[in-house]
Amino acid sequence: MSYHFTNDIIQMVLHAGPMVKFVLFILFFFSLTSWTIIFMKLRLLKKFKDENERFLELFSSSREISKVYLQSKIFNFSPLAKIFRAGYAEFNRSKMLQGNPDEDKGLQSEQQIVDYVHKAAKKVLFAQSSRLERGLTFLATTGNSSPFIGLFGTVWGIMSSFSSIGMKGSASLAVVAPGIAEALIATAAGLAAAIPAVVAFNYFTNRTRASQTEMGNFISDFVGSLEKGLAKKALTEKSRGRQ
Repeated sequence: MSYHFTNDIIQMVLHAGPMVKFVLFILFFFSLTSWTIIFMKLRLLKKFKDENERFLELFSSSREISKVYLQSKIFNFSPLAKIFRAGYAEFNRSKMLQGNPDEDKGLQSEQQIVDYVHKAAKKVLFAQSSRLERGLTFLATTGNSSPFIGLFGTVWGIMSSFSSIGMKGSASLAVVAPGIAEALIATAAGLAAAIPAVVAFNYFTNRTRASQTEMGNFISDFVGSLEKGLAKKALTEKSRGRQ
């Protein structure tokens, strides 16, 4: 029965009018692209999650930040590792400039170094957020427009069917039903393209927001630890100076 039903649908698509076929082609493109985005983003998010967990374990277990920096280079997909590397590189650069005041007069305090690190980390956060949001606009467009595109194909098909009925001068069910059934395929195709896109859009939007929150929290922890380290170092140097 399932084979017979599938065969009927294929036959209706083949016998549909040119406009309905064009609408179905557009919907097929939307659906295919949406599923491609869905599978690619699921794969990407899995890599993000796995590497983030491994990096956080490394970051929390190691007390030497330089070793964390060297070992973090194996994490190519982790947004947290990229944020850390950018912040640590800026930290080293700022410390070097602080040691050479003639090269950069703007670096006068430890707090300014922390501010530069925070800005560098935020820059990576924005870049990673854009990467996570990539493709969501197309999913939203597919979810919003596909039902209307399908409805347009259905309305056009029904108009063509009634036009044929008027030309034949017959309005029996046997004459009306096939044309309407062919036209309704466009609406079904529109819903089939829209529903997965809407579900995926909502899911990926929530995951993106959660990832952005995670990255923001990590930046706060990372910058906070640097700030505490610099303050402790300054206090130690001040104590030595008094002695």
